[in-house]
Amino acid sequence: MTLAPDGPTPELPDRWSARPPAEADVAALVGLRASEQQAARGESHVDEDAVRAEAIGPGSWTRRQLVVTDHDDVVRGWASVHDRAAGRTNIAVFVDRSFPEDVSDSVAGQLYSWCTAVAAEVASERGEARTQLDAGVYDGDAAQTRWLTAAGLTCTRIWLQMSRPVTPDEGEPGAFPPLRPGVVVRRVAEHADGTPVGAELRAVHQILEESFEDHFNSYRESFGEFVQRLREDPGHRWDHWWIATVDIDGTPTPGGALVGTVLPPDDSGIDGSYIDYIGVHRRARGRGVAKGLLHAVIADAASRGRNRVDLEVDADSPTQADGLYLAMGWVTKYRTQSWHRDIDA
Repeated sequence: MTLAPDGPTPELPDRWSARPPAEADVAALVGLRASEQQAARGESHVDEDAVRAEAIGPGSWTRRQLVVTDHDDVVRGWASVHDRAAGRTNIAVFVDRSFPEDVSDSVAGQLYSWCTAVAAEVASERGEARTQLDAGVYDGDAAQTRWLTAAGLTCTRIWLQMSRPVTPDEGEPGAFPPLRPGVVVRRVAEHADGTPVGAELRAVHQILEESFEDHFNSYRESFGEFVQRLREDPGHRWDHWWIATVDIDGTPTPGGALVGTVLPPDDSGIDGSYIDYIGVHRRARGRGVAKGLLHAVIADAASRGRNRVDLEVDADSPTQADGLYLAMGWVTKYRTQSWHRDIDA
C-alpha cells in the first residue's frame, strides 16, 4: 500500500507524481544530496545511514516528507519538514541538479510551497500561532539561493564547518595541560547496565539551554525533543556526553557540557568525532571549561583511533568561539547558511 503524502499536492511536470519516501528510494536520496554537495563544494561525502534514518528510520518520526518521481518513476526531488520544537520548523528541499534551470526552479518552488503549507499545519497542531521556517544550505549554492529567495526566506547567518586533525599521541595521559583548580570534566554517569543516569542528561540539557540564551536565534527545546533528535543520528553514543563542574563556594556546580557523535569514515576509511553541542554557563566562563571539554573530546577520539574532530560554529559568535577553535588547531573546511522566514499557522 502506498500512502498519500501530507499536505497539498504539488503541481509537477506532466506524468510526475509525489509520495512518501520508501526503503527503495534511499540510494536515490543519497544521490540527490551528493549532487547538491558536488554543485556547491566540488566534492561530496554523504552518510547513507544518516539519510536512511532521516527518510524512513527514527528521524522520519518527527518529519513529514515526500519524494517526487518522473514518468519513469525515477526520484527527482525530496522535501522534508522537521517538527523541531514549538515555533521552529526545519525544512529541506533537494532537486536533481541535472535539469535545466527553468525545470529545477519550478519543481523546487513547488516543493518549498509544500514545505511552507505543511509547516503551518504542524504549528497549528502544536497550538502555535506562528512558526519559523529554518533552511540550512551550503554557502555559495546559487540554485538554493534562487529557490529560497523565491520562497520568501532570508539568509540570516553564516556558519563555519571546522575540522581538527587528531594524532595518536593526543590520547596519552598528560597530552594536554591539567584543568584549572576546581574544574572537573567527566562523562555523564551511567547505571550498571551502561545506560546514562537521567538526572545527568537533564543537567546537560539545562546547561546547554541556559548557555545559548544569549546566542543567535536561541529558543527553548524541551528535554524530550532534545534527546529524541540526538538519538535519531546513527552516530549518537551515550558515552559521548560530557559534563564539566566548577567549584562555587565549595560546591561542585554544573558549568559546562558537550554532546558528541561518531562521524562515518572519510576517504582514508577512518572514523571521526563530531561535536554537536558545547556550552559553558555564564557562571563558569573564564575558567578554562571550554578548553577542558575540547581536550576531553580530542583525547577520546585519539584513544579510539579516530583521525579528526569536526564541529560547527557561528561565524559571528558572541563568545568568539571561532577564535578559540582556530587557536586550538581547527580550520574551516566550508561554510553554510541559515535561511529563515516566519509564517502564520
